[in-house]
Amino acid sequence: MPELPEVETVKRGLAPTFEGATIERVDQNRPDLRFPFPDGFVERLTGARLVALSRRSKYLLGDLETGDVLVMHLGMSGAFRIEEGADEVAPGNFAHARSKDSKHDHVVFHLLTSKGTRARILYNDPRRFGFMTLIPRSELAEHPLFKNIGIEPLGNELNGARLSVLFAGKKAPLKAALLDQKLIAGLGNIYVCEALWRSGLSPKRSAGSIAGKTGRATKRTTDLADHIRATLLEAIDAGGSSLRDHTQADGTLGYFQHNFAVYGREGEACKQPGCASKIERIVQSNRSTFYCPSCQR
Repeated sequence: MPELPEVETVKRGLAPTFEGATIERVDQNRPDLRFPFPDGFVERLTGARLVALSRRSKYLLGDLETGDVLVMHLGMSGAFRIEEGADEVAPGNFAHARSKDSKHDHVVFHLLTSKGTRARILYNDPRRFGFMTLIPRSELAEHPLFKNIGIEPLGNELNGARLSVLFAGKKAPLKAALLDQKLIAGLGNIYVCEALWRSGLSPKRSAGSIAGKTGRATKRTTDLADHIRATLLEAIDAGGSSLRDHTQADGTLGYFQHNFAVYGREGEACKQPGCASKIERIVQSNRSTFYCPSCQR
């Protein structure tokens, strides 16, 4: 699945075309993706203006003037293309080929943009693990998709004190706690491995072991919160990790993966200056964990 930086880069790529645009027509080319489209999907979108595009966890949220929110999830192979006039915005060199086969263009938004030009945004998804739905804004917070989602790792809520509160008394491994979407929204395997290495914390230690007994911030929780945010922001600036089956909204791939310190580097030398150890791989909760047994305690 694309991780939070990938979804954020897609949002930033779509926003200049999508925000402020009126949806003149929608082509829904099949009845379902991972889930069926909601009743009246096309009718509720046609003629609506998309006021703002945002992200919550790994979901894209398009606020409509009608009061509905267009919720979009990329799944494993979902991608958007933007066509304006005779141009298709898909520049860049591809590390992995992306489908442009029209039979996988499952949803097409025909737009009158805020600039007065016409454009199309096409959602292509060969595997059909993505989905779209419409939820009234007034019901969004209590909707099953969002009701139990944790804090945003890029928001002001993520700090040392909050991590201490979230992790206090937890015996679960630290990595498992960081991947718990009920605690922190949108963190994924790649960036958790990277943030733990930067923080010098073992993915195997209990989450509660870094939390203060009083629920106050500790040096470990403060450093971890800072490194989580920095890792994510660097990945967003680089355009995401660009692992298999993901591109940005404009079709280009990011290159954060070339700067991985631990992820996918089993048996290679640790990048920490002065460390002579090699990166090891273990399996936690059926996910690969990469870490340095010497630097991370």
